[in-house]
Amino acid sequence: MPPETLTIELADDAATTRLGADIAAVARIGDVFALSGDLGAGKTTLARGFVRALAGDPAMDVPSPTFTLVQSYAGRLPVHHFDLYRLASGSDLDELGFDEAVSDGVALVEWPERADGLLPASRIRIVLTHLGSGRLATIEAPDEALRRLRRTLAIRQFLAGAGAPEATRTFLLGDASTRTYETVTEPGAPKRILMNAARQPDGPPIRDGKPYSQIAHLAESVTPFVAIAKALAVRGFCAPKIFAQDLDQGLLLIEHLGDAGFLDASGAPVRERYLAAATLLADMHRQSWPLEMEAAPGVIHRLPAYDREAMMIEVELLTDWYVPAQTGRAVEDAERADYRAAWDAAIARLASAEKSIVLRDYHSPNLIWREDREGNDRLGVIDFQDALWGPAAYDVASLALDARVTIPLELERATVDAYKTTRHAHGSFDEAAFDQAYAIMAAQRNSKILGIFVRLNKRDGKPQYLKHLPRIRDYVARVLPHPALAEVREFYLSRGLAG
Repeated sequence: MPPETLTIELADDAATTRLGADIAAVARIGDVFALSGDLGAGKTTLARGFVRALAGDPAMDVPSPTFTLVQSYAGRLPVHHFDLYRLASGSDLDELGFDEAVSDGVALVEWPERADGLLPASRIRIVLTHLGSGRLATIEAPDEALRRLRRTLAIRQFLAGAGAPEATRTFLLGDASTRTYETVTEPGAPKRILMNAARQPDGPPIRDGKPYSQIAHLAESVTPFVAIAKALAVRGFCAPKIFAQDLDQGLLLIEHLGDAGFLDASGAPVRERYLAAATLLADMHRQSWPLEMEAAPGVIHRLPAYDREAMMIEVELLTDWYVPAQTGRAVEDAERADYRAAWDAAIARLASAEKSIVLRDYHSPNLIWREDREGNDRLGVIDFQDALWGPAAYDVASLALDARVTIPLELERATVDAYKTTRHAHGSFDEAAFDQAYAIMAAQRNSKILGIFVRLNKRDGKPQYLKHLPRIRDYVARVLPHPALAEVREFYLSRGLAG
């Protein structure tokens, strides 16, 4: 059975350049793109769009490497552009450093026929042929790469349906989940954000026939984001406007709220911004929040409860991942039972805690500072699709003990005090109950993060998160002295798991 192919009609050089950029959006280290076609078929034009997109420079000079044979460029991924037209024999490919190029980046190969079959079988073949006044691109690739390519073409089609068929797409970031984000720009139009979050299938069942994502109530589609964004906006909080949405495909075109964050040029937290964010939380927790929110006509998102099962499955990430990585041994069943019992006692003390919407990742990477605005409108909130209904203190702990930047003890206390002061100013507020919930949720969140960051390294090949572990351990040590954490404190200290 012949391999499945994709065919794309390209009206002109601009369309060919856009295709190169769209392919670059889903490129990964190790990819080899073999570009075939007659002279003038558009191979270099497509390669130029690809390289400029990965470099993030639409004006970059990208000459054909006809005489140098290979040209390398820095970018989101290193790109190595080969032109084999003048290659004497396929065996000369090694002298060009082809294997090294593929091991650390992406290879674009024009005239791959000259390589005498030495290119990897997993290469992605792109054949360009003349079609009237334009071109036809035919793409053949392994299944995994073909899925990525279909996705990027679906994004282009989505943008066309949103009235932006020729928009420039630039990779912005990928987070710790499977979501990716791109900036979308057009002449004369404000910059916008493309959220690419395909609906995720359930993982394997791990407890009571349920997968982790279901127990922890993780969003597996963009529907919660849309519903919660609308609920936030109705109550006067700054969430991105949604210009176009495809809930089934998991694609959103949303407002770009700005580029200013919560850190100064040296990477230190800006005090004023943290205090303003705490005040916003206090105002948010005084609001009435529905448990059912509309994402689209007839499409309702129900806010899950941050229940005992969700909290427990999260803290167990510490014994599943962090403890084995630290000690070099698996956690024994009896030790795991002691750990669960300690957390059972702490979680039980949350029964009387004030409940509100919990955005879940309310910290510096997900907050935008808008200097030209006033009040709560100075803060843009951009990540809340995993929101729950649970202890209001959770988001205060997420902010005051920011997982991505070291918050000095004095700033933590000032942030929490700013929250308390605002709550007291607007009516009755049980500060002792809040302090207890804050300590429990801070310990719960940071225990979870210790496990997540080790998992991201071990399972997902993302070692960059390990640098945060000392900070997270310090955060756990800060809150353990609270009496509500007596059993957890005894377990952690006896095993050297904090500080």
